[in-house]
Amino acid sequence: MNLASIIEDIRESGLSFDNETAYEALLEAIGEAKYVLLGEASHGTSEFYKVRAKLTQRLIKEKGFSFIAVEGDWPPCYSVNGYIKREGPSAEAESAKALLSEQYRRWPAWMWANEEIAALAEWLREENSSRPDGRKVGFYGLDVYSLWESMDEIIRYLEKEGSEDLQKAKMAFECFEPYRRDEQSYGISAAFLRDTCEEDVIGLLKAMQDKRKAAQPGEKEDALSAELNALVAVNAEKYYRAMVQGGPQSWNVRDRHMAEVLEKLMQFHGPDAKAIVWEHNTHVGDARFTDMKEDGMVNIGQLVREKSDSVFIVGFGTYQGTVIAGKEWGAPHEVINVPESQPGSWEDLMHRAGQGDRLLLFTRGASSPIYRTVLGHRAIGVVYRPEHERWGNYVPTSLSQRYDAFIFIDRTHALNPLVREAQPV
Repeated sequence: MNLASIIEDIRESGLSFDNETAYEALLEAIGEAKYVLLGEASHGTSEFYKVRAKLTQRLIKEKGFSFIAVEGDWPPCYSVNGYIKREGPSAEAESAKALLSEQYRRWPAWMWANEEIAALAEWLREENSSRPDGRKVGFYGLDVYSLWESMDEIIRYLEKEGSEDLQKAKMAFECFEPYRRDEQSYGISAAFLRDTCEEDVIGLLKAMQDKRKAAQPGEKEDALSAELNALVAVNAEKYYRAMVQGGPQSWNVRDRHMAEVLEKLMQFHGPDAKAIVWEHNTHVGDARFTDMKEDGMVNIGQLVREKSDSVFIVGFGTYQGTVIAGKEWGAPHEVINVPESQPGSWEDLMHRAGQGDRLLLFTRGASSPIYRTVLGHRAIGVVYRPEHERWGNYVPTSLSQRYDAFIFIDRTHALNPLVREAQPV
C-alpha cells in the first residue's frame, strides 16, 4: 500500500471546501438523485451540522427535495414537522429553540436540541410559509427508540379521534406497563421468559394502517404519524428483545426499521418525492464496504442502494478538534478534545495532503481505484473516550465504494447544545 500515492491523489483531485465552488460541484454530482444521504463522523460536531444544513437548503430550493429524515425519534421530530409547517399544537411554540428544548429530552438530547438545528428549523418555517399545503417541506425521525413515547402518541391521537381502536391501543400499552418504561427489563423478559407484547403491537399496527387508508385528505399526515408510531412499537419490541441477546440482530432491526420508515415517507409524498437523510456515517455509508459486512450487519445506506439506483451518499470526516459527547451512556455531555487522527487513517492522509478542508467526488475526478484501498475511518458516537480511540473508533473503509462523495473538515468544533452549557475537559 503506497500511502504517498494516496496523499498525492488527494492533492490533485480534491476540491477546496472553503468556497461556493465546492457546493456547486457537489450539487452537480448529485444530479437528479432522489435520495441524498448526508453522514457525520460524530453526533456532536458543529461543522457537520452546518454543512449539512447549507446543502439541505440548496437541495430544497434548487432541486425540489420534499423532506428531511433524521436519526431521531418519530414523536419529537413530528413536533418539529408541525412547527415548520405551522400545523398542530407545536405550531404555537414561541421559537424553535423553545420547542427543541421541550421535545428532545431523551439522552443524548444534544443531537437535535442544539443551536444548529434551531437555525435550520427557523429557515424551514420561513421557507414553508410561502408554499401551498401539500408542498411544504417535512421533518421526520427515522429511529426506533421511542417505544413508550410512541405508544403515548397513539393513545392521544385515538382519544382525539374518538376511535374505537382506543381500547386496542390501551391493551397494548398495558402489556408494557409492568416494565415501568425500562427497555432492558422488557428485553430480558421477552428474550428469556418468552413473555412478549409482540402480538399486541402487531395488531395495533394493522389497526393504524387501516385507519390511515380511511383518513380524509386533511387528516392523512396525522394518520401516517399514528401508523409510524405503531411501526416504532412493533420494531422497538423486536429491537429491545434482540438487544439483550447480543450479536448484530439489534443493529439490523434498527436500520431496517429506518429504511422502512424512509420508504413509507417516500410513498406518502408521491412519485416525485425526494428525500434528504441525516444520519451518522455508520448508518448512511454502505456497510458492504466496511468490516460491518463480515459481522453480518446491514445499514440504511446499503438498503437504500439495493432498492434504488438514484442514491447519492456523502460521508464526513475530521482530523482533530472538539466534540460534544458523554464519557459513558447517559452521562452528562461534555466538550471533549478530539486528538489527531491515527496514522495511516483516511483522516490522517487527508490532513497530510496539506490543503485544508477538502471535497472528494468519487463520481468525478476522485474516482481512482486508489480510493478503494481499505483504511481506518474515524467514527465517534454519543459515548466517546479518546484515550480508547485506537481500539474502537476506526472503521476499515473502502472510501469511494462506501460513499459517492467525502467532505473533510480538518479542524472541527463542538456542537452548541440548548441544554446545560458544556464545559471543556
